[in-house]
Amino acid sequence: MAPSATSLVCLGAIAGAHGIKGLVRLKSFTARAQDVAAYGPLQDAHGARRFELALVGTSRGALIARINGIDDRTAAERLKGEKLYVARDRLPPTAAGEFYHADLIGLTAEQQDGAPLGRIIAVHDFGGGPSLEIERVAGGSVLVPFTTHVVPAVDIERGRVVVVPPAGLLETAAPQRKGRSK
Repeated sequence: MAPSATSLVCLGAIAGAHGIKGLVRLKSFTARAQDVAAYGPLQDAHGARRFELALVGTSRGALIARINGIDDRTAAERLKGEKLYVARDRLPPTAAGEFYHADLIGLTAEQQDGAPLGRIIAVHDFGGGPSLEIERVAGGSVLVPFTTHVVPAVDIERGRVVVVPPAGLLETAAPQRKGRSK
């Protein structure tokens, strides 16, 4: 289940307007923040809109950019929350052991013995390193650290990862009864 050459990868999102002349604040999801503008025009999730970015600076941890055709604050404010995508085939190939988050989403998660665990639905990084959110076959979802100890095998071509969950992660607690006991 290799990613298709036409799949999209989210490189960033517009965080809001900056000033009155149509500049926007960008949150970059690329390894080097300024690379959000390195792959040519970006697009929305449906391909209906194209965004030609010119980075002009930074402010409070966000990139500041000019978008072709956005000339005032009102137009810039309307873009708040817009995610910016690029076609997967425009990105450089990954090195061994590196993965684009978009390549991981949708992969099957299996335990070491081959028992199905679920499907990866998101990749998160809350500051302590990446975690995989797995929608469990048994119901609900679970976050597992995306480390070589917990996820020792990633096979993009076969569409699967092997997960060795930390002790106690997959056990479900017995439902608690509320009220007084008799």
